[in-house]
Amino acid sequence: MDQTAGSLICRHSPGATVSGSSFYWALRLLPEPRRSAMFHIYAFCREVDDIADGVDSTEVKMARLEQWRGYVETLFGAGEPDPAITSLKPVVECYRLDRADLIAIIDGMETDAHAAVRMEDEAAFDLYLDRVASAVGRLSDRVFGLDGDASDRLAYHLGRALQITNILRDLDEDAARNRLYVPLSLLAAEGIERGTPGQVLEHPKVGVVLETLTTRAQGHFRDAAQVLEVLEKAKTRPVRVMMAVYVRILERLLSRGLANIHIPVKLGKLEKLWLALRYGVL
Repeated sequence: MDQTAGSLICRHSPGATVSGSSFYWALRLLPEPRRSAMFHIYAFCREVDDIADGVDSTEVKMARLEQWRGYVETLFGAGEPDPAITSLKPVVECYRLDRADLIAIIDGMETDAHAAVRMEDEAAFDLYLDRVASAVGRLSDRVFGLDGDASDRLAYHLGRALQITNILRDLDEDAARNRLYVPLSLLAAEGIERGTPGQVLEHPKVGVVLETLTTRAQGHFRDAAQVLEVLEKAKTRPVRVMMAVYVRILERLLSRGLANIHIPVKLGKLEKLWLALRYGVL
């Protein structure tokens, strides 16, 4: 394993890895040390995500992800954690992070590590959403100081809403990598046959399936908003900002046309800053 990449969590400033992302302004609202804890969790996620997105063979990627699975196990043992992940140890102990959530993220990255990615049915799709998004939400909620049933429901709904929005936004980019996250069972219900992602996404009825996923994301956003009404606002400022950013992205996708996948949709830094001020400060 490349030691420079493998030691990102330990040897790089955590803030540097998140500064260009949609999460940056949301996380800046957190007080220290919660902000630092989130940057370390984000760095872990980026590390395993970079492995899955890398140019190595599937076999090499799986081996590297298995190494990281072992690194996670050292966080919860009696001895010292592996040097590649040692800076996450205080975060795990302070905020009582769940080992299962960290492992779930790696499980999700194993799906992405394959040369071709397909979701056979909605059960596989939902499991993927839980691993790569809601698991991150559960870890984040611990750092934010949230727990209990409402916290779990927030991670469930918002994680799925954010990830479905990501999938709808990145259809073209993912297709170029031979990745198609739209469940094949939904496509088959509309008479769309299996093929390359490009072939599937050019089908005249693909928009119907994308509308189904959009409606699902909107439902999860509504459910997340209902949960937020019963949670302490001071603890959920970053969550409210992230939800506002992704609701805006979904609105832009609808305005653009869901099937017009070759037209990118992005929010500028000033717009993200305004949303952070509106939903996180004002």
